[in-house]
Amino acid sequence: MKEQSLKPVQWGIIGLGKIAKKFAADVRKTKGAKLYAVASRDFEKAESFASEFGAHLSFDSYENLLKNSKVEAVYIATPHSLHFKHTMLALQYGKAVLCEKPFAMNSQEVATMIATAREQNILLMEALWTYFLPHYQFALQQLQSQHFGKITKLEADFGFAPLIDFRSRVFKKDLGGGSLLDIGIYPIFAALSTLGKPIDIDAKAYFLENGVDESCEMVFNYDDGVKAFLKSTLVEKTPTEAIFTCEKGIVKINSRFHEPSSVTLMENGKEETFTFDTKTIGYSYEIEHFNELFRNGITESPVMTHQMSKDLIELLDKVRQLIGLDYSTTR
Repeated sequence: MKEQSLKPVQWGIIGLGKIAKKFAADVRKTKGAKLYAVASRDFEKAESFASEFGAHLSFDSYENLLKNSKVEAVYIATPHSLHFKHTMLALQYGKAVLCEKPFAMNSQEVATMIATAREQNILLMEALWTYFLPHYQFALQQLQSQHFGKITKLEADFGFAPLIDFRSRVFKKDLGGGSLLDIGIYPIFAALSTLGKPIDIDAKAYFLENGVDESCEMVFNYDDGVKAFLKSTLVEKTPTEAIFTCEKGIVKINSRFHEPSSVTLMENGKEETFTFDTKTIGYSYEIEHFNELFRNGITESPVMTHQMSKDLIELLDKVRQLIGLDYSTTR
């Protein structure tokens, strides 16, 4: 191993909410990664976060963090509606960017982000951590081997019921709140990563009084009658499973399928469940992947590719169009 590969990648974090805390905790547990700086508009929050997770510097300005020459890679965990702005700012300062999902608010923003990163030869990746988790990779391998035959149906859901608080980011439309972008992206990702892009989509949604979608039900239609039944909701706790019915068996990703979980294989009346020993929250896998790309000068992930991010946001845009969800308007 080259000496350079042993040098920790110096990370900065922009936006210090709940996901950022989980990410920071896993940076500390990931070999070859160092949390160097964090930034929040609230300096006390930044200082407290830095102290809790061992960051060397804290800032009350995102731009000041990005100006720091020792910060090599930036994790963007601000609200959805700010992902484009902050990614573009980080790219302007030449930082490798891992931006939390959804990558941005629409296809146009995502296309601009990717084009800019390519022009500047800078690593840019959407942080869809599920793709890198051992249980999900195992399920993909089982499906791609076609040991159980082709997929005939997918059922994937994600639902929980937090206290409805219109002051919360999750329920603020101007921040991209609502079930679709916050959690609906996971069932859609499950379909896209296994079945590809559908030939047609049916969708309906239910809305809260402020125009935020409380729940969304989608059917992705594929060739040969294959369908994916997908659901996201913020008003009901659901199993949050991904069940792939195949010609000769079932591959079931158990609750909660988007985070470290187990996989049950069903065939000829027999079941076998596989568990995976994860010693971190689960963000370490995408961190390791990103670090390896960065050290090797690779600017696009072969797993979470730019095209995957484009396809994902296009599907989200299509669903928004079908259900009449416009983030530029509020009630």
